[in-house]
Amino acid sequence: MPLVAGQWTGCTPDNVAGQFPNAIIDLDDGDTIAQGTARVFTADGSPGATCDFKLPREFTEHQLQGVELYWMPSGQATMLNTNQIKAAYPDFQFPEIINLKFVLDGNELSVSWQTGPENSGQVIFQRSPTGADSSLEAKDMTWAQFKDFALKQAPQAFVYRGQPEPYRLRTAFHRTYRKDLIRYVMEDIPTAHRQLSARTSHFFDASNPQQMGAFWNLLQHHGYPTPLLDWTYSPFVAAFFAFRRRKASDSKSNKVRIFAFDRDGWSKQFPQRDTVNFAPLHFSLFEAISLENARAIPQQAISTLTNVDDIETLISKIEKTSGKTFLQAIDLPAENRPEIMVELSLMGITAGSLFRGLDGACEELMGRFFHHQLPPLKAD
Repeated sequence: MPLVAGQWTGCTPDNVAGQFPNAIIDLDDGDTIAQGTARVFTADGSPGATCDFKLPREFTEHQLQGVELYWMPSGQATMLNTNQIKAAYPDFQFPEIINLKFVLDGNELSVSWQTGPENSGQVIFQRSPTGADSSLEAKDMTWAQFKDFALKQAPQAFVYRGQPEPYRLRTAFHRTYRKDLIRYVMEDIPTAHRQLSARTSHFFDASNPQQMGAFWNLLQHHGYPTPLLDWTYSPFVAAFFAFRRRKASDSKSNKVRIFAFDRDGWSKQFPQRDTVNFAPLHFSLFEAISLENARAIPQQAISTLTNVDDIETLISKIEKTSGKTFLQAIDLPAENRPEIMVELSLMGITAGSLFRGLDGACEELMGRFFHHQLPPLKAD
């Protein structure tokens, strides 16, 4: 039987023409069950609905009766119970429970729902792809062609991301078995805040969005999975990260990948959000202040924040609808790593300059003296 864990997206009948799916199910994978949340956002700006539930880890059909509904006021990253939402919106009628029937067929999930004798419907959801490889069609370039491309772009109009392989564009959080960001924000972040506050010289104010943005960025840069993606304003810093740890012995392909994203065009066309738990699907630019994160400035760092598992497909659909290109993928030959790393070092882009401290300095020295960035020595 098929497994149900993953991110599922669909459109309610009133949102068929919407650019972003407005019905989302995020299910974490467990040993015997999958658990998570469903969220539906309305087209008219009235409060959206959410519920949490547990399902068998694998099934073909399953029903849930009497699931409690909660409500999400438009533009607010919060959840209200039925009594609270009725007090805030006295002219609306809000059901308290919902009955659900799930039919799972591979990567399609049919969900039938009923909140009363005359109020029912169905939404067909599609699962985000689980494969690691990118589906984006890339441009093959030489290093000289890439430099020419990079230098022709207006400063800060684009942001760039370098990867050692042509992997799918996906956050560290979404690469795990977990998808439910409501649980992540309500459980992981408070626990991490308590644990790390004793280890940082700055106390991050949990009530201040800018401070908590910096805290999330700190988690990201120290290896904890977050729904952030690291980017840089510098195409050459992105190239450093693409080639930095690339080794021919453990690579799947002979290419490294650099993504170029139209930051300017995207931010002008779509609202940029700073929350992921009770928010509609979004992909947003997120420039956090550099508290306890000295690396961000030399790396010319900027992040994106998203609750979307399959970023590439979402952007691709929007590009087809709008006729605009926002995301480009560029592949460079991995075999040119030695000479490219030497050229980047001459630009001042080294591990020592990007990672302040002993780790960065030692990595830079290792590259110089153990031939990680130089061609192998040849006999006379």
